[in-house]
Amino acid sequence: MKMAKAIPYEESELYKIRHSCAHVLAEAMLERFPGAQLAIGPPIEDGFYYDFDLPRAVNEEDLQWVEQRMRQLLRGQHPFTQREISAEEARQHFADQPYKLELIEELVEEDEPLTVYTQHQFTDLCRGPHVEHTGQIDPNAVHIRHKLPAGAYWRGDERRTQLTRIYGTAWEDAAQLQEYLQQVEEAKRRDHRILGEQLGLFTISQLVGKGLPLFKPRGAILRDTLERWLRDVQIAGGYEPVVTPHIGKLELYETSGHYPFYSDSQYEPLQVDDERFLLRPMNCPHHVMIYKSEPRSYRDLPQRYAEFGTVYRYEQSGELHGLTRVRSITIDDAHLFVTPEQLDTEFQNVVYLIQYVFETLDMRDFRARIGVRDQDSEKYIGTDGMWQQATNSIVTACEALNLPYEIEEGEAAFYGAKLDFIVRDALKREWQLGTIQVDYNLPERFELEYVDAQNERRRPIMIHRAPFGSLERFLGILIEHFAGEFPLWLAPVQVVIIPIREQHYEYAREVQGVLQRRGLRVEADLRDRNMRNKIREQRAQRIPYLLIVGDRDVQESTVSVRLRDDTDLGPRPLTRFAADVRRLVNEKSLELF
Repeated sequence: MKMAKAIPYEESELYKIRHSCAHVLAEAMLERFPGAQLAIGPPIEDGFYYDFDLPRAVNEEDLQWVEQRMRQLLRGQHPFTQREISAEEARQHFADQPYKLELIEELVEEDEPLTVYTQHQFTDLCRGPHVEHTGQIDPNAVHIRHKLPAGAYWRGDERRTQLTRIYGTAWEDAAQLQEYLQQVEEAKRRDHRILGEQLGLFTISQLVGKGLPLFKPRGAILRDTLERWLRDVQIAGGYEPVVTPHIGKLELYETSGHYPFYSDSQYEPLQVDDERFLLRPMNCPHHVMIYKSEPRSYRDLPQRYAEFGTVYRYEQSGELHGLTRVRSITIDDAHLFVTPEQLDTEFQNVVYLIQYVFETLDMRDFRARIGVRDQDSEKYIGTDGMWQQATNSIVTACEALNLPYEIEEGEAAFYGAKLDFIVRDALKREWQLGTIQVDYNLPERFELEYVDAQNERRRPIMIHRAPFGSLERFLGILIEHFAGEFPLWLAPVQVVIIPIREQHYEYAREVQGVLQRRGLRVEADLRDRNMRNKIREQRAQRIPYLLIVGDRDVQESTVSVRLRDDTDLGPRPLTRFAADVRRLVNEKSLELF
């Protein structure tokens, strides 16, 4: 069932509003900073930005002035007029703008027409689109102070000039803006980088390196719990675990096509003796070689290999962001080698598995997207027939599952079409998480074979799949989705026992032992601190259950139960509490009682 295609953002009225606001921002900035050099100013997912080379740093007073000036310009109802100009006229007009001159020369070299848009007293090199005039933009729906200026490099190259990037957002009316700004504040409260520090989950060491997170004990428990769960689910589904090295000979990735197709995001090869090795950018070639290590019959298929394999990608430092954009990426990778007759069933089973993962983690708001190749791009490998086969297989599976989907050109992997799951989190932000890819190309490039029932040699088909995608990124999203209040079964510490006075310490240890024997993650807070301070501090750690124990609990073998939202459930028999919590953990429940 194909999903009705939504209007692309690039064709929406909101896109035109934001693109127009970027030009108005540039005009206001030039008034505030005469002599500023302009770079680029595109619309982005939730707003717009413009990059400037400025004579001095921007402060809060500047931002306030620019925002007010933007509103004045918007009220002027200045038309946006487009015209095509010659290269020479463009060079003359932007003679004092070196970044624009560089863009002009590139467009001339590519034989692209040069167009400019003018509004009020500002002209910019631009293809559009824009609104007809500034009066179509609500001045009260524009805001540029929700982010402070951020560093950006010209053309995204760290070796080039560092520019000042001013962000803004614009909406169709003031109510939408206010809703967005409230969401921004909520996102700050949920920021996984802040919560990761507060909850003792992970840290980034500049000495270890940017984009290389270090997981602390509680973060490691969270990560390990997720891994163990998915590993058990996979084994139950017929997957077999494999382990492969973090590097491989360069020829391996040349054969697969990952090198040079991903060369911009790969580290330089390592010279070892007379051979060159690469920090692996992908796990699939390694799994391919396990398949190829012995003869295969159709009776052996499907082969399903699964590994939490760490790969390494070079991300520019300005793009690194906590756990959601890192350089060491652990992928919950699996590769299935199947016959054509098995393809549809195996693909559907992978879809079921990914849906189960999302539903268990309370990520029920998702959509499916089939990524196909861009016919005009040269970044893909394989024949037209292979690509059509892969796309047809994915469409067939979606139709059989009655799974609504949309098709998007240019979203395929370089070796095959894929089905992505786009998940919306608690803040209604979309993330591309689970992915399944059908691949006819790598089996061909590596000359993989199996012997069919007629004793003929055939090529298997590969299915690549990863429910989490990057485990680091997935953890960052989970932290923000739950605001650090993880489901009970995932919580690094599930129960903290707080004795009222020192004479209750022994009972607290006894309670801890009972719960630990139930397989629960429990701590007893025996610090020499005031009880109320302990409660407040442990609540800040988002611990699901706080057990307050005093004289009555010692006498009656009970625990007084408080939830992390400070709900007081009162005294409960210890054995009953232990059984109830164990049951909720086993059920992967999202509830605490």
